[in-house]
Amino acid sequence: MSDLQTLPCPTCGEDTDFEQPSCIDGHTADGGACPEWACTECGTALVIGDVPVSRPETWHRAA
Repeated sequence: MSDLQTLPCPTCGEDTDFEQPSCIDGHTADGGACPEWACTECGTALVIGDVPVSRPETWHRAA
């Protein structure tokens, strides 16, 4: 685990310390920050920041 940040935890119901685990999903491969944070009290995970979202494909049927 590395960085610490105080955030509101939805499970604990108060501001608690969140730590950022080592990224094993490749989020930091391009030099970016990992969006995953874990509450040090209860373990609740939060995803913060930009997360790539796939675009839905649109299919057209020929008439």
